[in-house]
Amino acid sequence: MADAQGPYSQKVMEHFLNPKNMGEITDASGIGEVGNPSCGDVMRLYLKINDDGIIEDAKFMTFGCGAAIASSSMVTEMIKGKTVEEALKVTNETVAEALGGLPPAKIHCSVLAQQAIEAAIKDYKEKKGIK
Repeated sequence: MADAQGPYSQKVMEHFLNPKNMGEITDASGIGEVGNPSCGDVMRLYLKINDDGIIEDAKFMTFGCGAAIASSSMVTEMIKGKTVEEALKVTNETVAEALGGLPPAKIHCSVLAQQAIEAAIKDYKEKKGIK
């Protein structure tokens, strides 16, 4: 009999079924929106960054498959409490690893998560006038 969760790890299922930090931050310091036209996934990441450059809060709104939602949820957990520079070191590989692995056809979801961090931090730096 096939495994009830299919090709997904327990961690992916946990973050898909009970996503953490879903929602919007109305006064976000930076917002990043990225999408993958081939699969239709769209990820929007909201960051609240304090004056010391620490990410105090991170929330997401994702339209997409379970792996995209799980990647979004996991990445918000991974970057909260980190500096902007530390958050930029989070890669699609570290997101996929933290989720216990992703099927090859779903690796693009962890790539979107990495791109969302980069886009949100770019938005934050542009708003702050930081090079």
